[in-house]
Amino acid sequence: MRGGTEAVWTTRWAIAALIGLTVIRLVVAAITPLAPDETYYWIWSRALSPGYLDHPPMVAWWIRAGTAIAGETALGVRLLGPVSAAIGSILLFDAAERLFPGRQAGITAASLLNATLICGVGSVIMTPDTPLLFFWTAALWAAVRIAVNGPPTWWLPAWWLAAGAFSGLALLSKYTAAFLPVGFGLFALWARRDALRQPGFWLGGLIGALLFLPVVLWNAAHEWAGFLRQGGRVADWRPERAAGFLAELILGQIGLVTPGIFVLFVAGIYTALRSRQPGNRLLVMLSVPAALVFLQHAIGDRVQGNWPAIIWPAAALAAAGMTAPVWRRWVVPSCALGLGAAFLLYLHAASGWPVDARDPLARQLAGWPDLATRLEAARIEAGASFIIAEPFGLASELAWHLPAEVRIAGAGGRWRFFRLPRVEGMETRGLLIRPERYGAAPGGVPRPALSRIQDSVEIERYSVFLINGGDGAWLPRRR
Repeated sequence: MRGGTEAVWTTRWAIAALIGLTVIRLVVAAITPLAPDETYYWIWSRALSPGYLDHPPMVAWWIRAGTAIAGETALGVRLLGPVSAAIGSILLFDAAERLFPGRQAGITAASLLNATLICGVGSVIMTPDTPLLFFWTAALWAAVRIAVNGPPTWWLPAWWLAAGAFSGLALLSKYTAAFLPVGFGLFALWARRDALRQPGFWLGGLIGALLFLPVVLWNAAHEWAGFLRQGGRVADWRPERAAGFLAELILGQIGLVTPGIFVLFVAGIYTALRSRQPGNRLLVMLSVPAALVFLQHAIGDRVQGNWPAIIWPAAALAAAGMTAPVWRRWVVPSCALGLGAAFLLYLHAASGWPVDARDPLARQLAGWPDLATRLEAARIEAGASFIIAEPFGLASELAWHLPAEVRIAGAGGRWRFFRLPRVEGMETRGLLIRPERYGAAPGGVPRPALSRIQDSVEIERYSVFLINGGDGAWLPRRR
């Protein structure tokens, strides 16, 4: 009786902690300036489409929903990030409790994943990885129901349908979600061959494919641009730099997952790999194949730090299932270290202090309102009627920060894939702004350079040119 009461109170405290953490993340999301990628995805949300050059469309849909609720604000852009992280934590809790009953594995799994910087930072910014991790976790949660319920029953196919639907939604978020159907297929072959005789298994795959079909059709209508852009990375091959790429991948993941949790995750997957239980084999198939592909990719090219994020939900479940005392003692200090690091990053990003031009956060977040103010003054002084900016990150930030009545266009080929009005037939004067490192603009008359400054620290310098006409797309503005 006492054990049951303690478990109830532990769960209540865990729920309270999750609510508190979510509130903190919402506050940080509201007061931290938007990064260039986020303002770029916000532009997507103002020009909704079944696909885009860089990624599938889910991030745009999430931002459109968030801004419909909380307005054209930083919180609106990021609203669904902290909310989805909280819901995903509950799904991970439930999956762990079903896989490893009686071990308080649910709290352990949710705590470990939330204590990683991948989740901690990823939940307060809005990128394609945000919906990807949510739908990946939801697909994993549905698949756990299949793994732990033994032989087929009349209702089991419904969970295959759910797993297929969540896989399709994950594919609408990012192309790396292709590891989900691959993992489910390998799991069925390795641990649940009876599934291959169930209509539900194949119907689930069909549902996922139908959900992803609009992205395929968009690519077909746009020269396969998205598939070629992302698939082209596979062709990169620089084996002479393999040692550096591999070290960067491994050390980067240790830093993003945090050292203690990384050790627990690797130990958990190794333990699951040695098990014959279907649930553990599911975790292996939703982590190891992706890990092997990323390691192989690192032999020839750089693996971005966010790509392996899909490995860690299954790894968190595997780590939560370990019972050896040495690993159980490792959990609390590892979570404390991870959460402490995340809170320091929250404080730094939200406060903007101290500012250093070499700080990656400062280069992403600092000085954009000041630059927009300086550029608008330069436009008025030059008598220019519009602004053209490149690259896309600079154009997106200016579209977010400039006054709503100022016309701004994005330069470069990527904008032709958007449902945005094209810049055509202009004979009036405008300003072109681009980073100083890009060099002179052909045909433009140089104007005084501008700097992006915060707290008297110059983050970056930009060249400005007076031009007549231009090429690009008119960007949406904040209302």
